[in-house]
Amino acid sequence: MIVQLTGTLVEVLPTHVVIDVGGVGFQLGVSSITAGALPPVGEAGVTILTRMIVREDAMELYGFATREERALFDQLRAIVGVGPKLALSALSTFTPSQLAQVVTTQDITRMAQVPGVGRKKASRLLVELSDVFSKNAELRGLVGLSDPSTQATLPTAVPSVDTDAGDALLSMGFTPQEVELALEGHDEAGATTIEKAVAYALRRLGSGS
Repeated sequence: MIVQLTGTLVEVLPTHVVIDVGGVGFQLGVSSITAGALPPVGEAGVTILTRMIVREDAMELYGFATREERALFDQLRAIVGVGPKLALSALSTFTPSQLAQVVTTQDITRMAQVPGVGRKKASRLLVELSDVFSKNAELRGLVGLSDPSTQATLPTAVPSVDTDAGDALLSMGFTPQEVELALEGHDEAGATTIEKAVAYALRRLGSGS
């Protein structure tokens, strides 16, 4: 696994960079924010954090200016239906701290500003990412969670799980009948918070959008 590269920048574009490491040029997919944070072309001794993705027909490298951005890339890719390109699109739209704010405030309108993400997918991404910033040590500081005792500052579940989870699913465009069926058995499955109940329902609905 290649986790970082240090070398001379050969090319810097909003979507990718090329770095020469010992005479070997590596092309890395990057967000526009990482591209903007890098020094000028020709600069030597530049270190870029990386993530390598191995496919059946290719090996792809992606680069990041910060550990937080790389950690968010991993979290986004862990969501069903989110590939590297969409993850980079989100990271080109928001810095890690901005994305933390969007997620903790559950701001569907801002999340839907990411190219390729409509309101329905934005709602699902917010649900999937809702507890990322409290559980991931690299990301905790972005929302002021310096220690576990401060986690209460994040939005917490309210008693009316069925009602609020149902409202969230309805806002995504599902019918009342679909919502009712999808939420059946969520308590028995351990989905006792709004976020978990919605995620449980989405899995049952088989939503890939």
